[in-house]
Amino acid sequence: MMQAVELNLDGIVGPTHNYAGLAAGNLASMRHRGRKSYPRKAALQGLDKMRLLMELGVPQGVLPPHERPYLPFLRALGFRGSDQAIITKAAKDNPLMLANCSSSSAMWAANAATVSPSADTLDRKVHFTPANLLSELHRSLEAVVNTRILRALFANTRYFTVHDPLPAAWALRDEGAANHLRLAASHGGKGLEVFAFDSGAPYQPQEYLHRYPARQSLGAGIAVRHRHLIRKDQSLGLQRSGQCIDAGAFHADLVAMGNLDVLIYHQQAFDRGSMAVLRKACHRLMGAPPRFVEIIEDNFSLTDAVQTYFFNSQLVTLSSGAMALIAPQECRSHPAARAQIDLLKQRQLFRSVEFVDVRQSMLNGGGPACLRLRVVLNTKELAAMHQGVLLTPQLYGQLTQWVQKHYRESLAPADLADPALLRESRKALDELTTLLRLGSIYDFQL
Repeated sequence: MMQAVELNLDGIVGPTHNYAGLAAGNLASMRHRGRKSYPRKAALQGLDKMRLLMELGVPQGVLPPHERPYLPFLRALGFRGSDQAIITKAAKDNPLMLANCSSSSAMWAANAATVSPSADTLDRKVHFTPANLLSELHRSLEAVVNTRILRALFANTRYFTVHDPLPAAWALRDEGAANHLRLAASHGGKGLEVFAFDSGAPYQPQEYLHRYPARQSLGAGIAVRHRHLIRKDQSLGLQRSGQCIDAGAFHADLVAMGNLDVLIYHQQAFDRGSMAVLRKACHRLMGAPPRFVEIIEDNFSLTDAVQTYFFNSQLVTLSSGAMALIAPQECRSHPAARAQIDLLKQRQLFRSVEFVDVRQSMLNGGGPACLRLRVVLNTKELAAMHQGVLLTPQLYGQLTQWVQKHYRESLAPADLADPALLRESRKALDELTTLLRLGSIYDFQL
């Protein structure tokens, strides 16, 4: 078994970070709709979290923002003329579509793709399936560029396969790694890949009875398992409860967090019978009982979990082999959330706790774990990927200066109609691709 590590690839918050409230069921996003945002602060908060992980010895990399506003989308809707004319016309005639193509939601890299490490696949390659993100219009615009970026980062076909997104069909709607767990005795050993889903059969009646949309399909998990050449006995589908969706927990990573043999989940997260099957499968695969911790509703409500994004903390492995918890600062000030963290630490599930300020992301419905894509790589695979995105102290300094140079301090909803915002964003992204040595990845560069 080759030694492996888990690389965290965080999305850099984009220059058009704003609060348009586009995501139905994302309570934070809906609640803060129309508020002034602070793109520079948001990006620097994200970079500071990445720096913390790097300093803890956790492999850390970056994913570039997407081009926004995304004019190819507006042109597809029939807008014509110069870039400036299109933005001005869209702001007047269809401001909702302008908001959709201006979203910086690609920052939440947990939705960028589903990743299976080579230890789990029959061809011993790392497999990526970029998420089609069909459930939300603004997020569906990300799939093409996410595919392009991942193919630039993992271009060596000896080690990596980056698939196309799943077909754009409702029965295959896919939100990526936010609904995917991998449990294993070690990063380099065989793992059990868990595909959480909200709805089963393509037209299952109950999926339309929830307060908010069910975003992840069973069909997507099955298709990804086949694509990634994962053995059937190394995968499991896990249905989320309707209570999660109604409470605003729109992804599995808002009700559960896991790393290696540890899984911490809310009592109302999943079907209870499925949890027994999951525990048995993990025990069989690992040769030892997994460490499962159920958080009881009476001790910590689902409402509190969604409010604090407690389960959207990052549980990471340090170079020493111990674990650390990277939790949003909202959990430090919330009595029930802090009590749960203290209890888990007393049980020695992790050695240390770090509270991070990602407030600008949290106001839009994304905590620490939303901001990163986990990629398990062995030594050879890590060396074979594009090195320009791996965070170093030098790159952190360069990215900080880049943000301070190009990002606006604040952004009001009306500012999306400013054609200068597109010019500023393109100039920033053009410089970033040079800084990260990525070549041409954006439509305006091709």
